[in-house]
Amino acid sequence: MKVTYNWLKDFVDIKIPARELADKLTMAGLEVVSLEEKAGDFVFEIEITSNRPDWLSILGVAREVSAITNSKLKNQDLKLKGKTTKGDFKIEIEDKTDCSLYSARIIKNLKVAPSPEWIRKRLELVGCRSVNNVVDITNYVLFELGEPLHAFDLDKLNSEKIIVRRGKSGEKISTIDGTESNLSKDVLVIADKDKAVAVAGVMGGKDTEVSFATKNILLEAALFNPIIIRRSRQAIGKASESSYRFERGIDLDMVARASLRAAQLLEEYCGAEEVSFNLSGLNKSKETKIDLDITYASKILGINLAVVKVKQILIGLGFKTKQKSKNILSVGVPSFRQDVKQPVDLVEEAARIFGFERISNSVPSVKSDVTLNMQRSLVSDIKNMLVGLGLSEAITYSLIDRPGLTNSGFEFGVNPVGIMNPLSQDQEILRPTLLLGLGRAISFNLNQKQEFISLFEIANIFKAGTGPQEELSLGIVLSGVKPFFTASGLVKDEVNLLNIKGILETIFKRLGVTDYEFVSQAANFVDIYIQKEKIGSMLCLDQQALNSLGIKNKDVFLCELSLDKFFHFVQLNKKFAPLPKYPGITRDISFILKDGFSVKDILILLKEKGQPFLREVKVTDYYKGKQIPSGWRGLTLSCLYASGERTLTEKEIQPAHDLLCASLTQQFEAKLR
Repeated sequence: MKVTYNWLKDFVDIKIPARELADKLTMAGLEVVSLEEKAGDFVFEIEITSNRPDWLSILGVAREVSAITNSKLKNQDLKLKGKTTKGDFKIEIEDKTDCSLYSARIIKNLKVAPSPEWIRKRLELVGCRSVNNVVDITNYVLFELGEPLHAFDLDKLNSEKIIVRRGKSGEKISTIDGTESNLSKDVLVIADKDKAVAVAGVMGGKDTEVSFATKNILLEAALFNPIIIRRSRQAIGKASESSYRFERGIDLDMVARASLRAAQLLEEYCGAEEVSFNLSGLNKSKETKIDLDITYASKILGINLAVVKVKQILIGLGFKTKQKSKNILSVGVPSFRQDVKQPVDLVEEAARIFGFERISNSVPSVKSDVTLNMQRSLVSDIKNMLVGLGLSEAITYSLIDRPGLTNSGFEFGVNPVGIMNPLSQDQEILRPTLLLGLGRAISFNLNQKQEFISLFEIANIFKAGTGPQEELSLGIVLSGVKPFFTASGLVKDEVNLLNIKGILETIFKRLGVTDYEFVSQAANFVDIYIQKEKIGSMLCLDQQALNSLGIKNKDVFLCELSLDKFFHFVQLNKKFAPLPKYPGITRDISFILKDGFSVKDILILLKEKGQPFLREVKVTDYYKGKQIPSGWRGLTLSCLYASGERTLTEKEIQPAHDLLCASLTQQFEAKLR
């Protein structure tokens, strides 16, 4: 939108330079993207936001200038020399939703000629080409007041009636740009009794355009539905200054005023002698009223606003204000401010004109109310633990294929949730387990010749019930030979279920979970219980599963844990004990044990027998090999003896240690090494 400095002066007394005015407009929200001195005037190019169609006119911008500079807006006295009468010309509107108001002003005996120099100059400065005095006056009023007008050659109309209707199938129109357009029901047209004479709100027709031979005109000023104008413009592929404004919304109260302003100029510069005025539809808008609490406005902006100052700003912007009480204003919203609907909109108006730069920067006083998402925090902790233990996180697909699940043996009697319209056979069900995806990830990595693979995933699985049930699960998978360094050098350890057991025990210990148990159900299948409730399982893949995953000559060990169940047993409250004052003494016991005996039972018994000096007993070595008889396993237990009262002597420790060794041989048939 372009406006000129001198044109603005027709509406408001401006006493500041053009450059300073441009800065003030920009700070108030009307961004002046360029300012050019041209032909003894200054041309402002302003970026107009889509919610402010009232700024698409000289009057609209002048109203902002008036409020910003605290200058009074000049009232334009619009009067005609002759008396305006209501003529016999008829207006027919087929659908009031397409056109809520249409006015037709008949002006006769005018003389079409070149426009006065001052009109041509102003139009050219804002980017509009001069045609003749009649057309130029309609364009002049469009830029000045924001209401598009159109002049028809009255003598070229085939009836004394204007019809506002939709286009008909097969109907065509030649527009003033010299092209022919096909019409349809999506196009709103202005027509006489025979044909369409204009595309409403977009462009006039060639057959009724004003020429230098025109003597009488029909001056149109209307209010069209923005949606139908947009469709019309898109349908015929043409745009204009008129359609640009109609699509954004026109002020109802400006229709009659713009028509009268154009009639005044036509009388003065075209010698028109007689005027009649017909109008159909709404002729007055309903005023919206909003109560504005100045205390609320001050709280929003963080400053103390005076009632008088807010009232002055709103009046300057064209709002009607009355003081309802000490701190409350009753504000009447003018018809040209379609964007103002609630009190906060008025607060924004007050802030714009008051000046955002005058509002001090300060940190608001906010009382933080932080709520901890315990589940999310625990998931993050478990991930960090697993990464710290050397595992890598995997992310697998939640949609899987049914045959792959069946062939792998991972169904575990669970009815999977099917997809009604799967994109492919590979995505036909929601995964009921993480193990299939992790198994396929292991298979892929083994094919890349990786020696050791350790992966985990925390994600939802889905099970069918009364409806699809989501459950947060942890999946772990290990395979290969794990290398690590010891004091003796590099050692390669082939992983098994005990490695997964150790990972889980580390997580349990760090999260305060006690009373857990690993119960073997088969040679390669172990259930995991906490306080007698099953929360998951560990397993070694059988040959069927390995074949379905394409894994050869490798063992794969997996675990799946229900985190939804597991989180119920987490105890994050920690109790800290002081460091021991006296040193402890460690003694190891190496022995072989039959496979039928539980190591857990051994540890429980030894802790009981070793009182009061035994502080800790743990497995430090587990071995099966050529040196160990078949059906047996080699174990090494590390026993820590200590007292909180004194340093223990060899005479005190040895009887307790001998008792532990005797218990192993007598109750568990262990053979000491």
